[in-house]
Amino acid sequence: MASALINVPAKARRGEIIEIKTLMSHIMETGYRHTADGAVVPRDIITNFSCRYNGKEIFRAELFPASSANPFIAFFTTATESGKFEFEWTGDKGFAATASAAITVE
Repeated sequence: MASALINVPAKARRGEIIEIKTLMSHIMETGYRHTADGAVVPRDIITNFSCRYNGKEIFRAELFPASSANPFIAFFTTATESGKFEFEWTGDKGFAATASAAITVE
């Protein structure tokens, strides 16, 4: 099972710009490599990532085979109200993972 590391500030002032960092544990096999006997190693990548802040999507990324293993994604947003960030990763072979983090806005 894949695991995610999420870094979201626990508290922020209203209107403050905050950085959100995510790291998903995943091999990200490109589909371009071959085994020692010449067989193609099947592609297995995370294809999409999204983040919702209190139910509203604030960030989305589409990933491609050139992405590294264990993709790290960082982005900025404005803290507008206390609530929850919900993260979702989807990919090949039915891969799906979610995580969440809360923030208190003062």
